Amino acid sequence: MLEMLHDGFVRNFIVEDRYLFIINGFFTTLKITFFAVLLGIALGFLIAIIKSTHTMTGKLKLPNIICDIYLILIRGTPTMVQLLILFFIVFASVNNKILVAILAFGINSGAYVAEIVRSGIMSIDKGQMEAGRSLGFTYIQTMIYIILPQALKNVLPALGNEMIVLLKETAICGYIAIQDLTKGGDIIRSRTYDPYFPLLTVAAIYLIIVMIMTAGVNRLERKLRNSDHWKLN
Repeated sequence: MLEMLHDGFVRNFIVEDRYLFIINGFFTTLKITFFAVLLGIALGFLIAIIKSTHTMTGKLKLPNIICDIYLILIRGTPTMVQLLILFFIVFASVNNKILVAILAFGINSGAYVAEIVRSGIMSIDKGQMEAGRSLGFTYIQTMIYIILPQALKNVLPALGNEMIVLLKETAICGYIAIQDLTKGGDIIRSRTYDPYFPLLTVAAIYLIIVMIMTAGVNRLERKLRNSDHWKLN
């Protein structure tokens, strides 16, 4: 049994340096996830502020309509279809596949982040906004220094879950010929005709990353809830 495991390990990872498919794919997955998360958060916060501002003040009607259309399109179509449309149609002349993937996943994530943050903003008592304005803050200052910090504490678990979902969604990058973690494992499988070692290894790596991300979000959540003073930098 041990000899069979040893032979399988050597055949799948050592021969022809096949372990490099996993390592290179791992870093590609992290790169796409990291920058897509940043884009999704930036886009999501912007849309959430626009929509909540429209709800509370009635202003920003045109931007709110644009945001509604964006949310309907993104939430109503599969992520893989969006990725393929961006790669084969919108950015057909762009040679940077990783950039296209970052944009696709970031734009997709932004729609869900927007709804998460918007619900957090709307959960804050209206008196908080009135208190900020009575202190001489502008609407934007009140939103940044009073409303958003409280809202972020409430939605942090949901945001963490969205980041984890985004990480796992990057597994479809292989459809546009990006050698991510999943594709790296599949390449090894296609060369050795052994699905067990490469695919189980890929699954284990994803699991470890998710566990680390979950632990980090939980620790940050506890830190924020135990802090009396927290501001958004």
